Amino acid sequence: MGKLDENASTIILLGGYFVFSLFGFGGKKRSKLGRMIDRNGYSQEELREESGVSRNTVSKACNDPEYVPSPNVMKKLMKAIRKLDPGAKVDDYFDV
Repeated sequence: MGKLDENASTIILLGGYFVFSLFGFGGKKRSKLGRMIDRNGYSQEELREESGVSRNTVSKACNDPEYVPSPNVMKKLMKAIRKLDPGAKVDDYFDV
């Protein structure tokens, strides 16, 4: 398995065939938050459970680089993020 870069797909060789993950490769790039959870082996579902926000909101926050959550949602997400990155600041993950 080899990582192309943090915005591209992971290539996995299975039985002589290349399989590309859904993280990019012709699709949208992951947001800063999405790349961070990928790097830390954290799933969107775990972020959803930890933050208490909806699946749709977590998906948008992880996949839409232009998404800026409401102040209430941002507070919940940042509380969960700081469990992985205690020094995290809002502008590390969102363009505010």
